Amino acid sequence: MVKIRKDKEKKIFVLDTSVILFEHNSILNFDEHDIGIPITVLEELDNFKKGNDTKNFEAREFIRLIDKLAKDQMLHKWNPLNGKTKGNFKVLMDTGSNGTLDANKVFNEHKADHRILNSALLLQKEEKDRKVILVSKDINLRLKAKSLGLVAEDYTTGKVQNVSSLYTGKTIIDNVDPNVIDLLYEKGYCPPEDLLGEASLTKNHYYILRSGKKSVLAFFNSANGMVEQVEKRSVYGIKPRNAEQAFAIHAVTKPEIKLVTMQGVAGTGKTLIALAAALEQKRDFKQIYLARPIVPLSNKDIGYLPGDIKSKLNPYMEPLWDNLKFIQNQYSENDKEYSKITEMVNNEKLVITPLAYIRGRSLSNICFIVDEAQNLTPHEVKTIITRAGENTKIIFTGDIFQIDTPYLDSQSNGLSYLIDRIKDHELYAHITLEKGERSELANLANDLL
Repeated sequence: MVKIRKDKEKKIFVLDTSVILFEHNSILNFDEHDIGIPITVLEELDNFKKGNDTKNFEAREFIRLIDKLAKDQMLHKWNPLNGKTKGNFKVLMDTGSNGTLDANKVFNEHKADHRILNSALLLQKEEKDRKVILVSKDINLRLKAKSLGLVAEDYTTGKVQNVSSLYTGKTIIDNVDPNVIDLLYEKGYCPPEDLLGEASLTKNHYYILRSGKKSVLAFFNSANGMVEQVEKRSVYGIKPRNAEQAFAIHAVTKPEIKLVTMQGVAGTGKTLIALAAALEQKRDFKQIYLARPIVPLSNKDIGYLPGDIKSKLNPYMEPLWDNLKFIQNQYSENDKEYSKITEMVNNEKLVITPLAYIRGRSLSNICFIVDEAQNLTPHEVKTIITRAGENTKIIFTGDIFQIDTPYLDSQSNGLSYLIDRIKDHELYAHITLEKGERSELANLANDLL
């Protein structure tokens, strides 16, 4: 939630539609302060209430919540929120006198955002002795509010405070006792105190251990409490090209780890490694699902695209098919591995689909890969994980700095939230892939452009 100083001033927070669609119970996350809901927000939510997307669910749940909180009271007056420590709420009108600024006239356009601004400005005029703050996930709306002399803030519940220090999943340790490295190569494991003394180790964390010219890749196995060697292994024809890729393959193929996240810029091999490692375990799961959220360009719905539903979705799924074809092309057409992939697709043992198509399904005995997870909200990520049944592994991949949706950023997206909240759990492993392996030309663009 918006950071609130514990002082005697009781503020009024005016919530924009984007906040409600991000988290329907956001109205309950402002401590003792009061909440204003512009009537335009209710009007916009009415347009979102039908459908199966997360935003439709959030709209419906908020409407039910307001109805429950209102009871038999009139909404144009202050009504108490749940709990003795909560403030009050009411629905705000967007027209009035008192010499209030008219955002429609200032910006010379009648639109919902301006009516929401007018609601907040009118409330500010009416409540002269109190601080009125507009809360919105829409950066441009916040800028418009500030240009009209209205305080505006982002809704930051679940936001990672510092992405530069986000958990990476690995540590490089230099000047390690060479005997420890020799022991890992000889036995494949060593007690953690041999490595870091009495210091506690993060569960399922990866290490690059160095001693002069000697080095070894290692992993702290929380299941047996030992530091184990990580070998660079190939999966379905794909060889790891760096330590991080070797760690990622290890995490995906380790049965005890049920939840894996991979973060990294384009070309680091996140989706390719996840898919190849999943194919390596095809006998362990009934199906392999590879899905991604659909984020239409220019914020237009896929209905604007020509053709039937399959034709509309193909452009969004093409990058996933490219990775599958790349894996398949590691073999000749006469190899059984090549034909096996085609057979898996035809028999729907391997399914590439938009994320919306699996919404509501039970994910049992499935290896489920979610690509472009940075375009999901924290609530969507939670919803996906709570669908997991017996013998299900879920892998999230994405780049937290490449957000394609207007109301998310590197701090508030579901992938960052997941990495920050779940680290140091025995069922979870994470690795940040840093080195681009697509091509020298791609690395040039990442480094210099």
